[in-house]
Amino acid sequence: MTKLFLCALASAPFLLGFPAAAEPAAVDKSAYHLFKPVPAEQLRELAGDRPDGTESPTTVDAGHIQLEMSLVDYSRDRDAGAETEVVTAGASNLRIGLLENLELQVIFDLYAREEVEVGASPAEVAEGFSDITLRPKLNLWGNEGGRTALAVMPALKIPTGTPLSNGEVEGGIIVPFGMDLTDRLGLGLMAEVDWVYDGDDGDHDTEFLHTAVLGYDLGERLGVYAEYIGIAGEGAYQPYLSGGLTFGVSDNAMFDVGAVVGLNDEANDLQVFTGFTVRF
Repeated sequence: MTKLFLCALASAPFLLGFPAAAEPAAVDKSAYHLFKPVPAEQLRELAGDRPDGTESPTTVDAGHIQLEMSLVDYSRDRDAGAETEVVTAGASNLRIGLLENLELQVIFDLYAREEVEVGASPAEVAEGFSDITLRPKLNLWGNEGGRTALAVMPALKIPTGTPLSNGEVEGGIIVPFGMDLTDRLGLGLMAEVDWVYDGDDGDHDTEFLHTAVLGYDLGERLGVYAEYIGIAGEGAYQPYLSGGLTFGVSDNAMFDVGAVVGLNDEANDLQVFTGFTVRF
């Protein structure tokens, strides 16, 4: 579940994720819920859980839906004579605002194609719809302002039985934290523990993922980020560097582009992606 080409499915540019500490919103939104939406004039600043691997600690306002989708993802890895290429179209995170500080995320790939080639043997290809991951996110503080924010987010992956599915239930716990360092510079940190199925031994292993991201606001709509991602588990440690750009086209929509590079032989070599976030 924490393979890198899935990490970018649910990530966020931190610079667009937090209100400025000098302008806290003194608005009580506790009366709003899924069936009584927060009025448009009281909506928080748009914050996506993409494109980086560090999740935002803020939630979608109650009664609103936010779609975060990759248009195209491409990843490549060469290891021990095997080459794996994955192309994904429509990697989606559907975020539904339930309460003032609670949302539900539904994560899936509309289409993915994985090709594995070993030596001179014919390539093995699997394609289709992905498994589905459900992630409720609970914001503990910082949704409406302040210099810091914290959330907790359990995850449950449900197998769909498609060619891309491993047929196993997997889960995890994610804790994202954010801090405004200046009016333009933000820091995001995330710790994640996942229980993932290992086909080699037929059992579930524990993986630990940690990230740190710096996001910088270049202007009213344009931002950049740089990120470190590390994955530790039964195998060797996998380190990655990631970076990208975000461009807000309106208060309710932004586009992004980015790349992730593996730093050792155990990590996936390269991933590039582009996508968007839109709020309804």
